[in-house]
Amino acid sequence: MTIDHAVGLARKGEGPQRATLLELFLDLVFVAALALTSRNLAQNLGWAGAYQTTVLLMAIWWVWSVTALATDLYNAQRPPIFVMTLWAMLGTILMAGALPTAFSDHALVFAGAYVAIHVGRGIFLNAALRRRAARMHAGRFIFWFALSAVPWLAGALVTGWARGSLWAAALAIDYGAAWLRYPTPRLGRVPLSQYRVAADHLAERYQQFFTLALGDLILVTTLTYAEHGVAPDRTAALVIAFGATVLLWQIYVHRAGALLQATIESSRDPGGFVRSAPYTHLLMVAGVVVASAGFEVVIAHPADRATPWLAGIMLGGPALFMAGRARFEYEVFSRVSPSRLVALLVLIVAGPALMLAPALVAGLTATLVLLGVAVADGIRARGGPPEQPAPSL
Repeated sequence: MTIDHAVGLARKGEGPQRATLLELFLDLVFVAALALTSRNLAQNLGWAGAYQTTVLLMAIWWVWSVTALATDLYNAQRPPIFVMTLWAMLGTILMAGALPTAFSDHALVFAGAYVAIHVGRGIFLNAALRRRAARMHAGRFIFWFALSAVPWLAGALVTGWARGSLWAAALAIDYGAAWLRYPTPRLGRVPLSQYRVAADHLAERYQQFFTLALGDLILVTTLTYAEHGVAPDRTAALVIAFGATVLLWQIYVHRAGALLQATIESSRDPGGFVRSAPYTHLLMVAGVVVASAGFEVVIAHPADRATPWLAGIMLGGPALFMAGRARFEYEVFSRVSPSRLVALLVLIVAGPALMLAPALVAGLTATLVLLGVAVADGIRARGGPPEQPAPSL
């Protein structure tokens, strides 16, 4: 995306670029969206539920990610961008409201809101920007999101696996086009030179969204605890879930998470890093959402024997997070700590054994693995100088 000084939409290059109150206001909508996504998985443990949750989460994430990049490059307080952000907010509310029944009764609301957000964003930018290069990028947006609108809307008109397949194809178009820099007939790709970002602002937005995802874990576990009544085993499960939340936050911010801004600024290819960050953070956010679903079941039924699917999501959530965190660490430091790989191995090996244990033990096991990684991080960092980023891009 390019800048457009003529109408004062571009962020200024001097001084710190902080997230605006409007952007934080926008994020509130995603608390509900993430909570409903994790609850959907908790209530539909199985292959169908896992597939549906993946599709829904990827759609929700893409709305936030593209909006975050737009507000990074353009001043969110200018009227056109302000309206564009509110448009995305309204669409996300509709998506969140339709999410629990997106694969049944309200598919058209979910898909229609998603398409309207993205196509509408391109139309807003095309109308507001005056420079030809800027309008060309808006045109690329409109072209690709209009293209993916076909399987999105077609999927809403069919049922079953046909819907899931069409929506998966639509997401492949959306994610793939962004990775390839929106190659468009007659317009070409977005030039690398146009990925000029305010590193402090974009880093802050990703840090905020990950914290927001942890808010989903706190919200869902607290609501579940309140709904099912106070009991010693449920209280223990809530405490374990809180410990996992703290550890996920600690592992994320440890060095790599705190150095995101400096990494973007020192990267040889900031544009490549900006294009990679959404996929890396999607893995970590997905890990939190899956863990949230697992802890919801654990708190509701702590003494019940863990089913294969409960054991799978209870360990799979931290595993997804750890895989994303390992990729994130490689992007920042061009290496991966052995503790990440050991944790992944332990989570995989522990799965079969947990199917013989109560659900509470499954939650405790996942939290202890996270504790081991956090302790290893602390030991490795003790006494050494602060590590400087050495981005792989």
